[in-house]
Amino acid sequence: MQTASPNPASTTASRPALAALAFAMLLASLGISIATVALPTLARAFDAPMPHVQWVALAYLLAVTAAVVVAGRLGDLLGMRPVFLAGIGLFAAGSALSAAAPTLAALVAARAVQGLGGAVLMALPVALAGRVSGGRTGAAMGLLGTMSAIGTALGPSLGGLVIAAWDWRAAFLLLALMALACLAFAARSLPAEAIARPKGRACLDLPGAAVLAAALVCFSLAATGGREGFAPLHAALLAAAAIGAAVFVRIERRSPSPLVRLAVLRDRPVAAALAMNLAVASVMMSTLIVGPFFLAFALGLGEAQTGLVMAVGPAVAALSGVPAGFLVDRFGAGRVMLLGLGQMTAGLVALALLPHLAGVAGYVAALVLLTPAFQMFLAANNAAVMTGAGEGQRGMISGLLGLTRNLGLMTGASVAGAIFALAAGTRDIAAAEPGAVGTAFSTVFLLAAGLTAASLAAALLLRTGSQPEPQAR
Repeated sequence: MQTASPNPASTTASRPALAALAFAMLLASLGISIATVALPTLARAFDAPMPHVQWVALAYLLAVTAAVVVAGRLGDLLGMRPVFLAGIGLFAAGSALSAAAPTLAALVAARAVQGLGGAVLMALPVALAGRVSGGRTGAAMGLLGTMSAIGTALGPSLGGLVIAAWDWRAAFLLLALMALACLAFAARSLPAEAIARPKGRACLDLPGAAVLAAALVCFSLAATGGREGFAPLHAALLAAAAIGAAVFVRIERRSPSPLVRLAVLRDRPVAAALAMNLAVASVMMSTLIVGPFFLAFALGLGEAQTGLVMAVGPAVAALSGVPAGFLVDRFGAGRVMLLGLGQMTAGLVALALLPHLAGVAGYVAALVLLTPAFQMFLAANNAAVMTGAGEGQRGMISGLLGLTRNLGLMTGASVAGAIFALAAGTRDIAAAEPGAVGTAFSTVFLLAAGLTAASLAAALLLRTGSQPEPQAR
């Protein structure tokens, strides 16, 4: 991957713009994580059962997943800067509407609006980072990864403090105020002359966008809502998603201005990068889904102890994102990607085995090995794809990166949970023997290690079949 030498002056001038992009990425992550801690409070406030209240979190995730590709494409068509600023404004409006919602249904609708803004905040910072990074694309991607991890880790604790001091409405009001501050900062920091509006008439593929959104919503509901007793509905949603995907491909082939250029997906490096992004996201999600059950039922930790151990992953991710980006700029995206995938494979094997030998210490040691490797992969993969993206396609490709990551997270949550229950021999994990829980835990992460090893093999094959990477700086 070729990297331009950074100009010191341009690098200095780009720092406020990068800070604005990082602030937006933080907001998008907080939008997901800050609401989770409010769910019990919302159940009491609206006198609603937990399955209904969970739609407060699900509505945001569904909106982000359904709209992230459209958000990226709008950036290509209308200009990155105006769409980015509009997305921040929409996120602020959705947050304010959430704070003022009089009913649970109104809150769910407001969260969907907030998620539409969040889709812009997830897609466009990745597309914009390369343009304002002064040639240090890897460092910019590492910074965005760090802010995403900070938002994920900070949300529950920040939300809990705000709700304890005031109420749940204050948590959403805080997001609205932060979004307004981000909007003002971004409007001053993002240089309009450096992010010019594209020439020609803008034309969004509305039929393709509608079909893609419907297919993604069906898949997301199947992945996040499939439960025992609803197997026919679960299968119907998956079938609808598959049919929608086929119809979408047919529409894109005939569209004069497609939402997703299928030729890009036939490009081997891009297709491989998107596939690896999905696989790695699903693997990392499995640590969040399976980990608490193992810590509680196999190692016998209490809720507070489990929470502290689970916080190690996001904390290490927040600390390792920026160094991972600097490694990409120093040694090249291809080398760092291979290193990240190799270390992830080792970390997953360690996670499957070490806790049985050393208990909590082994679990923490495996996380400390695994999580920086994930940040290395993320920074390298994003930098490689976005550096090679052509003009007029950067928003679309960044949207596809966001989409595959979200789909990977949802798929990982569903599949890891199913494998864990199958290997434990029961869906009632609390009633399972500690040994069975431990065996199931090891099974999940040995399979996950196999998935990352397959990704590593694919990356090696792709690298040997391409031109040698230029000597890193």
